Amino acid sequence: MAGPSVADQEVTVPTTVKGVVARAKGEPVEIMDVIVPDPGPGEVVVDVKSCGVCHTDYHYREGGVGDNFPYLLGHESAGYVSEVGEGVTHVEPGDFVVLNWRAVCGECRACKRGEPWYCFATHNAAQKMTLADGTELEAALGIGSFAEKTLVAEGQCTKVPESDPAVVGLLGCGVMAGIGAAVNTGGATRGMSVAVIGCGGVGCASVAGARLAGASPIIAVDFDDRKLEWARQLGATETINSKDLSEDEVVERVRELTGGFGVDLAIDAVGLPATWKQAFYARDLAGTVVLVGVPTPEMQLEVPLIDIFSRGGSLKSAWYGDCLPERDFPALVDLYEQGRLPLEDFVTERIGIDDVEEAFAKMGRGEVLRSVVVYS
Repeated sequence: MAGPSVADQEVTVPTTVKGVVARAKGEPVEIMDVIVPDPGPGEVVVDVKSCGVCHTDYHYREGGVGDNFPYLLGHESAGYVSEVGEGVTHVEPGDFVVLNWRAVCGECRACKRGEPWYCFATHNAAQKMTLADGTELEAALGIGSFAEKTLVAEGQCTKVPESDPAVVGLLGCGVMAGIGAAVNTGGATRGMSVAVIGCGGVGCASVAGARLAGASPIIAVDFDDRKLEWARQLGATETINSKDLSEDEVVERVRELTGGFGVDLAIDAVGLPATWKQAFYARDLAGTVVLVGVPTPEMQLEVPLIDIFSRGGSLKSAWYGDCLPERDFPALVDLYEQGRLPLEDFVTERIGIDDVEEAFAKMGRGEVLRSVVVYS
């Protein structure tokens, strides 16, 4: 018996969309045709509705994350599932999702000991999106959502209550990293004193997380009055402009605001040796330091070992705010919808896909908390 004719066979045509591509280190991004393949087993295609312009995308462009150019940038996103591959059961077409870049495996030693937020074997889509000439693209953080559609692993899609994509999509990276640094990693609670050093998007999110947890006082430290005002709007009770202060003077100011003791929780949202040391010495005895700002590989830290021993407490790093997307994203969207978490305050401007390069410049000048690309 003859098989089906060619005309009867289903023919799939890969989807072509416009995407923001970094082709070489330090060069301006380009808007290029991107080929999105049909989803394979365990994969999902998402119609992207928003994508925040994050420092991590800029680091990709500058070669600070790797040298696997060209990169399809974008990762801080929300949208709707449009297609699913074989074996996908977690989501279905039409679901509203926030994308995450840590799809937990459920099988590694961290997952098996009940700490999936530390998953050591997170994964992305197996297939690569490509340029029109077949050149494979490295998707930023395994997402690549400065594009009208993107291909991700099933576990990178987190279903949340339907809401404003430009707002809740920010939970996909910076806002979650900051809130999680305060609440998950730092364990902020009611009445705990908190200092946040560095008040960009992640630092301001740490302030918002500390406020959500009932911490007080919440001390914001930065050298830019505009950023300090953002922090105050998001919950800081005290601010310190560090522009003309030495490291020791910043520490002394924090102590003055906490009865001479220092804070219970100090968050470094910058990631420099100098700011980490400020956080270390600005905390009370047995206090906690959380590093959420990302250092560069060449940075070195020198602290007398006796100071680490004698001050006690905990020295931690926040990985993606130690979040579990399935647990944290829906809860934070609910808090936003209830008016208890002002996520909309993080959206400084809504822009088009052609405006990403200028958004990087505005971010570098400290003019925005977040520029967000919005798709119709």
